[in-house]
Amino acid sequence: MDSSERRQYPRLHAPVFCRPAGLRLHGAGNAIDIGLGGTRVFSDESAEVGTNFELELILPTGATLVCKAVVAWVEALPDGSPAKFDLGLRFTHLNAADREQLASVMAGE
Repeated sequence: MDSSERRQYPRLHAPVFCRPAGLRLHGAGNAIDIGLGGTRVFSDESAEVGTNFELELILPTGATLVCKAVVAWVEALPDGSPAKFDLGLRFTHLNAADREQLASVMAGE
């Protein structure tokens, strides 16, 4: 996927914490950037493109959102990076109320 496709949605550069809502994800950590279409996270374990996850997002307001996402891309990171891999996750399900709440945080409201 080229960078133009990965930047289809505006991004939020804020302290959003991401953790698995279910049992499968490779740890928890800060989302690097997040938009209405997905998020980018660091992981010490790789994941296959197409792998599905259920995520819990903790917004700066303290609100939590649960959504489903799929791995869109994976990049290995060089030594000295904050993690071994950079994962791009595309949201596959984010209910309307949660989408509105995320949009509100992105707008700085």
